[in-house]
Amino acid sequence: MPPSRRIGILAQSWYRWKALRLPWRRKFLVGFDLNGFTYWEFRLAGVDKATRWRRIVKYPRSTHLSDVHISPQWHQWLRYTRDDPPTVGEQKDDVARQARMRVLAAEADARWAAKPRVMDAPGQQTGQPSPALQSPGSKGPLKQDERQEEKTTQQQQQQQNTKAKEKDDPWAAHRSSGPSENWQPEAWTPGSGKQR
Repeated sequence: MPPSRRIGILAQSWYRWKALRLPWRRKFLVGFDLNGFTYWEFRLAGVDKATRWRRIVKYPRSTHLSDVHISPQWHQWLRYTRDDPPTVGEQKDDVARQARMRVLAAEADARWAAKPRVMDAPGQQTGQPSPALQSPGSKGPLKQDERQEEKTTQQQQQQQNTKAKEKDDPWAAHRSSGPSENWQPEAWTPGSGKQR
């Protein structure tokens, strides 16, 4: 957002004059934002007076289109979801709120980055050496008794797995009982066409 411009005394008096709802005027100034954009209401010529006023924003000609950023309050007013235009104080409060949110978000990001992550190796954040891990195949400081215990537990697991496989499945007899269970589609062979 471009920095807010200070409006001079002459411009303020001109804005007050344009904001007066005089009967011969077709266009009325409703307000301005912190960037110096002005917001207007007007009624189209030759249209029934029961129709609602049109609302537009005008910005200086020197402003590039990509630099035109309208605040949410003015967007609401332009789209008729807000009846009253936002005041300058309300716009300043919103800018201060956005600045506070940026500061709080930066603090939250810093706190989040400081927390240890689950995926990091233990001791990596603090610089401590991580403990050496022993794999079952390594023949390091494991004792003879521990090796024998590992072998017996592996053998017991293998026996349990084979027993589970050997158990009869009660649903095995009912699985292939339907007539279309073993059916496979055949390749398409077109028949001869009708002769005319």
